[in-house]
Amino acid sequence: MSVPNAPDRFNEEKSTYTVRGSDTPDLEAGVAAIRNVLKTLPVRPGVYRMQDARGDVLYVGKAKALKNRVTNYTQIDRLSKRLQRMVAQTRSMTIVTTNNEAEALLLEAQLIKRYRPAYNVLLRDDKSFPFILLRADHDYPRIQKHRGARKIKGDYYGPFASAGSVNTTLNALQKLFLLRSCTDSFFKTRDRPCLLYQIKRCSAPCVERIAREPYLELVADAKAFLAGKSTEVQAKLGKQMEAAAEAMDFELAAILRDRLRALTFIQGSQAINAEGVGDADIFAMACKQGVIGIQAFFIRGGQNWGHRSFFPAHTADVPEDEVLTSFLTQFYEEVPPAKTVFIDRELPEAALLAEVMSTQAGRKVELSVPQRGTRRRLLDQATRNAEEALDRRLAESTTQAKLLREVAELFGLGEPPDRIEIYDNSHIQGTAALGAMVVAGPEGFRKGQYRKFNIKTAATNDDFAMMREVFQRRFARAQNEDPDRDSGDWPDLVLIDGGRGQLNAVKEVLEDMGIEDVCLVGIAKGPHHGRDGREVFHMLDGREFQLPVNAPVLFYLQRLRDEVHRFAIGAHRDKRSKAIGASPLDEVPGIGPARKKALLMHFGTARAVRGASLEDLQKAPGVSQAVAQQVYDFFHVN
Repeated sequence: MSVPNAPDRFNEEKSTYTVRGSDTPDLEAGVAAIRNVLKTLPVRPGVYRMQDARGDVLYVGKAKALKNRVTNYTQIDRLSKRLQRMVAQTRSMTIVTTNNEAEALLLEAQLIKRYRPAYNVLLRDDKSFPFILLRADHDYPRIQKHRGARKIKGDYYGPFASAGSVNTTLNALQKLFLLRSCTDSFFKTRDRPCLLYQIKRCSAPCVERIAREPYLELVADAKAFLAGKSTEVQAKLGKQMEAAAEAMDFELAAILRDRLRALTFIQGSQAINAEGVGDADIFAMACKQGVIGIQAFFIRGGQNWGHRSFFPAHTADVPEDEVLTSFLTQFYEEVPPAKTVFIDRELPEAALLAEVMSTQAGRKVELSVPQRGTRRRLLDQATRNAEEALDRRLAESTTQAKLLREVAELFGLGEPPDRIEIYDNSHIQGTAALGAMVVAGPEGFRKGQYRKFNIKTAATNDDFAMMREVFQRRFARAQNEDPDRDSGDWPDLVLIDGGRGQLNAVKEVLEDMGIEDVCLVGIAKGPHHGRDGREVFHMLDGREFQLPVNAPVLFYLQRLRDEVHRFAIGAHRDKRSKAIGASPLDEVPGIGPARKKALLMHFGTARAVRGASLEDLQKAPGVSQAVAQQVYDFFHVN
């Protein structure tokens, strides 16, 4: 069961309490707003959203009985300091009723993901999980890496913990089963085998080096292996190799030998032994110094498909059981659960979680705390990894905190910056021009908040004008959406990849907007163009200075500058690639892919279409008189 487009499918009501003349936190006003909602609140399952005076969501919660749950927020003496602060900020509530508690839990996870409230535990992870996809939409199925929605027909295997783990497995699978990885268009146009065939990673079905039936047998073997039946596949390959050797077909025997080696490599590269476990997800939690880390292992078919560390946000003063419950709910909002989910502690809502995961998976999912045997050993290993990952995180945070203190001292900030924005432009002789912004904070780079700006008005060969446009758009939006600067989206420090000219251009823009309290710093290459690793830092007051070449804070600032440079160049390349593939026919109203293809096939080039007469356009197959007139008018009528 999913809850699409929530909360549209449910009944939603909003109640508001306004304190005239004051939007400041007020505990009495918050309690009054909640009591106002209680007057009409039903005793049934649902989800509630607590909002501040501006309508921003503070907290999303679910309840088996809404009236009973929300009533607790009016009993101030029983609330933690954290919840008291939340109630003091509350000025309105939005109520969504559901059919049962399981639906409420699903909806809660979706709304937390949408609104990312300040008082909810948040799964802070910007990366989706990769899968291996064995497609079923072609006579010769293709094996490939896949991210995102699973809309393509085929079998999906995953999740894998990282792109590295899925790439390693894919490479080994290509050696083992010789399945094609090329696109359908590439497959269709081949007239001789490609390099993958030469290095024995593909059986070259594109040029019929293997018939369809034997190829489908390889596909069946791959499915069996990915389903955990590696022993059966190994025995089958061994028998085939022996038979080939007895038949004096040593070339085939050598190929089968190499495939067996690939299988042995996959089995031997497992970091943990999960034989007999089948499909399982394993989660263990560690907590130190108020920071919580969660380690996840992914076991499929008894094979280790990697592990990943998570560090949820907003966990201060939240019970550990509540953190893990919220984490699992949000985690499985997108990722399909394994048949068994192992956790390191009993949860009060374990039965409800299992029900929700079963509904999402369309099959029974077991949630349990293993006590002995292989499963307990795996859980202990996950616990050990969680503790070690948390220790590394805390050590990194200590180093990061020290660096941010040095940054604050270097640039005269009152306190270490919580949000640093770094800007750069990218273009080639004015083409495909864009600006880029990356964001960093105490926890590292915030990749989900990166932004790119397609240059619209500035001359694309004028770097100063491009920078002015980027800052005007970014800060005009900030002033409009967050004039009080209390959302955390205003920067404490802005770094600009450029020298005095770029810095002055940005300064003028912000002064015209009435913004004079943002710390701006330009980072320019030194007199030797950065070869000596000593960039020049330009300050608004006219100062220029360099840092010692071995200073840790210099390495940190260089890393920030290099990240925005990498992001800007990558975005520019993507834009340039799209521009190369664009056609003037894309701009003609009413011309879809089919008619565009028909015109290009008939005339050869877009330029020929542009120069064609109306009569010639009407002769193109699939092009009606009205469409021909439309195309002709687009290119010839002012």
